[in-house]
Amino acid sequence: MSSGGWPCIAAAQRRRVPRVPLRAAPGGVRIGSVAVEHLSALGRWPQRIAVAAGEVVLRLEGDAGAELAAIHATLRDEGLIRAWRGEAFTLWEPASMRPLGTIERAAARFWGTLTLGAHANGYVAGTDGRPTAMWIARRSLTKPTDPGKLDNLVGGGVAHGQTPFDALVREGWEEAGLDAATMAAATPGRVIEIDADIAEGRQHEHLHTWDLRLAPGVVPRNQDGEVAVLECLPVADAIARAAGGEMTVDAALVVLDFALRHRLLDPGGQRVLADRAAGLWAGRAPSASR
Repeated sequence: MSSGGWPCIAAAQRRRVPRVPLRAAPGGVRIGSVAVEHLSALGRWPQRIAVAAGEVVLRLEGDAGAELAAIHATLRDEGLIRAWRGEAFTLWEPASMRPLGTIERAAARFWGTLTLGAHANGYVAGTDGRPTAMWIARRSLTKPTDPGKLDNLVGGGVAHGQTPFDALVREGWEEAGLDAATMAAATPGRVIEIDADIAEGRQHEHLHTWDLRLAPGVVPRNQDGEVAVLECLPVADAIARAAGGEMTVDAALVVLDFALRHRLLDPGGQRVLADRAAGLWAGRAPSASR
């Protein structure tokens, strides 16, 4: 199996929209970035947001959560925050992974702040343990992002108060009907970093990846309506669909990581892909935390 085009690698690092740093006060640490075209919309809230020529400062003192929620609702109504979820995510200081508060999931893309994701490659193996097939999901057409695209067996965002593994267990049931005992057998891969412009703003995300070996007779079944269909594909077909751009960027990167770690490509493709993708996980520790 060759490496193909892997457009997901370029998409995970695409940065074309002019942005300025977003810093948190007190302290002045960088926590994200803001599109230059949106700076003029932020001057209405000087008590919470300071807009300067080269940066934006978000003041987190006092009752920041309630005020930010109101600001985000206004920006949503004006179409600047898109794909609203109504979910609380942690607002991280990326350099230290110190939590600074909470933020609406969709607003994280507006501010370019760090989010965490948890994904699992569901696979079937032969008697030698080598992967022979992968379970692939097709996203519901009603999903707010990437409707109808292909996805990993399990994948989702890490909500406030959860670890990546907590989110994996939750999503395992919701998306595939797999209980906690089944999900506990998942083994960690790498943590993949996405830092790219997307339709909703800037996606800066650490994708924690796992592999989950399923017995040939196990048939995952979606529970929450967010998956249109689940298919078990020969591993070469799954990799080809990831390489060809049929999957979400997140899912394709997770399949890429799986293909490299299990050496599922021909030697030339393995070397090329490893070189091209090296920056996606540079310096990131394995996601072994339970």
